[in-house]
Amino acid sequence: MRSWPPPNTCCKLFTNLLTLSVRTIQFYRASRGTCPVEEFLDSLSDRNGQKVAWVLRLIERLEIVPQQYLKKLVGTEDLWEVRLQIGGNSYRLLGFFDGPQLLILTSGFAKKQQKIPVREIEVAYGRRTEYLERRSKS
Repeated sequence: MRSWPPPNTCCKLFTNLLTLSVRTIQFYRASRGTCPVEEFLDSLSDRNGQKVAWVLRLIERLEIVPQQYLKKLVGTEDLWEVRLQIGGNSYRLLGFFDGPQLLILTSGFAKKQQKIPVREIEVAYGRRTEYLERRSKS
């Protein structure tokens, strides 16, 4: 008697799902070579950094990402926030989409108030503008 699915099929399917990417995440790099998101991530504890990495992999691999992790910023044209709640701390990574599947993250910060600080939104827009200008020249 044959069993369905064939042996090892579920394991192969699961492995494929884990390695499949729906979207790609890149970190913005300034023209002078600095990377604000890497600098922010380096400032986190190893444990919190691992949790951020887990959420970023989730965003890359899920077709539909829960708003708990990725949400368009209200009141902006095209800025998105990666949302992280780790213990009693809230962290945000801001960015934008360059096409339908490439998410460029421009900055990260610890969120200490209800609203995203206006300064953080301005920084994200400035980096978006610089990124798009450099991309159009290349």
